[in-house]
Amino acid sequence: MDKKRTFQQIAKDIKSTWLNVYFGAVPYLEAMLTLDTSDPNAMYFYNTAGDIVRYFLANAQTFRGADAKRLKAELKSML
Repeated sequence: MDKKRTFQQIAKDIKSTWLNVYFGAVPYLEAMLTLDTSDPNAMYFYNTAGDIVRYFLANAQTFRGADAKRLKAELKSML
């Protein structure tokens, strides 16, 4: 069985791949770095992890390329 990666693991990959992170995506990427879970219903202060990921994806249009496509698809599949 394939074990899902955590939001934190994916965020680390994004941070190492996306060198000039769009300022609107920064707070959500930082929040994902603290989410050591793959559960979209986990809470981060007053938001769910799923909400944080959706907000990140909405602000990540400038994150492009093969790695970006793969990482965004992985996040979307977790929602």
